[in-house]
Amino acid sequence: MDWMREIDGYCERLSPAYWAEPVNAVTNAAFLLAAWVMWRRVRGQGLPLANLLVAILAVIGIGSFLFHTHAQVWAALADTTPILLFILVNIFAVNRDIWQLSTPKAAGLTALFIPYAALTIPVFQLLPGLGGSAAYAPVPLLILIYAYLLRVRRPQVAQDLALGAVILIASITFRALDAPLCARIPMGTHFMWHILNATMLGWMIEVYRRAMTDAVSPADAAPDKTHS
Repeated sequence: MDWMREIDGYCERLSPAYWAEPVNAVTNAAFLLAAWVMWRRVRGQGLPLANLLVAILAVIGIGSFLFHTHAQVWAALADTTPILLFILVNIFAVNRDIWQLSTPKAAGLTALFIPYAALTIPVFQLLPGLGGSAAYAPVPLLILIYAYLLRVRRPQVAQDLALGAVILIASITFRALDAPLCARIPMGTHFMWHILNATMLGWMIEVYRRAMTDAVSPADAAPDKTHS
């Protein structure tokens, strides 16, 4: 593999120059801002997985910045690898701490994301206009599946997850529109992917934090069988 091969995949990039994508590069600050906000919200609450997600969120911003400045194969991996790691850690956190599965079961169920993505990405690639964004489309679908399955057991968590899925769908839409709208919007729309995606990832950490720290509402509480 040629790690230094240049990649020109976005409307804003018109040359191989370092600052050829200024808007795409600068808007990665949204990830760092979201990480800072969520770090302040989760620190000291005894949630190591939430803290790990915050750290990964910050790394996503750094990796994406490197990609939109260097625009080479190695930078593309620096961009996408932390995103995959965030997805896997978040799924594991929900499986273990919200579904209350054992660690081995939570890890095994999390690992199923890889074949799930492998099966669903080709299906999404059949949809006109998605292009390379089809690789991300399985994620909001999976979030909606979790929301549906949790609708009775944890209704508030289910609603919060559904909101996260909606934000991500909007984010993916802007990512997919970057090339089609390039003639009308010279700087493209990819920068909105950064802003909305940062918002969504921060929100997913907040959903987990709320589920773990907020008082359980009567609707979310398990039935009390001690007085039956």
